Order: sequence, then structure tokens, then C-alpha cells
Amino acid sequence: MGPAMLEIPASRFGEERSPYLSARRVAELLGVNLTELAGLIGVARNTLAAGTGARKVDAALSPVVRILAMAGEMAGGDQRAAIWFKHQPIPGWAGKTAYDLVREGKTDKVLAYLEAVRSGVYA
Repeated sequence: MGPAMLEIPASRFGEERSPYLSARRVAELLGVNLTELAGLIGVARNTLAAGTGARKVDAALSPVVRILAMAGEMAGGDQRAAIWFKHQPIPGWAGKTAYDLVREGKTDKVLAYLEAVRSGVYA
């Protein structure tokens, strides 16, 4: 992860008047329900709904939001990024999508791929 990755604004993935990311907004963008999102990011469904788990949810959502923000910047919008995230196989991963890799706990691989593409290295 390079310093440029930290410059991507993720505020559009948050709730108004809250310092935390919004699981609801991310789920809506991806077209999944909260149970699916919870499975994707590796937290319990009840944690997403409970206000007391906001920090844990924020930490779990952060890599997904970074991926969506980077992909959105490169693809020309959040909707295109969501489509790519769910449906476009990443070269070298046997037909797996970013969604599949994130679900397997390999967000770092997706971020590295996006960083390489952004730097001009195409797989």
C-alpha cells in the first residue's frame, strides 16, 4: 500500500454526522444485503446492526471502501466500481473477482492489483 492510496476520499461511504463508514451505504452500492456484507467483511450480522460495534465495523469495512474508492477513481464512478468488484475476474486468480478475494481475506491482493494497474502495470 502506497501513500497515494491514503489520499482517496472515502467520506461518501459514511453516514452524515458520524465519523464511521456506513455498512448500509456499502451494501446498497454493492447490491447485497447486510447479512451478505457481514460475511464478506468477516463480522457477525448483529455487529453491523449494533451501534456499539461501529469501530469494529469501520475497521472491517475500510479495506473494501479503499478498493471501491480506487476502482471508482479508475473506472469513472462508484457504480462501475461495484460492477467490477462483483463481476470482473482479476487476472492470475483463476477467475476470481475482487468480491471473491475479499471474502477469502485477500483484500491486500486486490489492493496490490489495483495499485499496479494504477501505476501502469497490467496483468
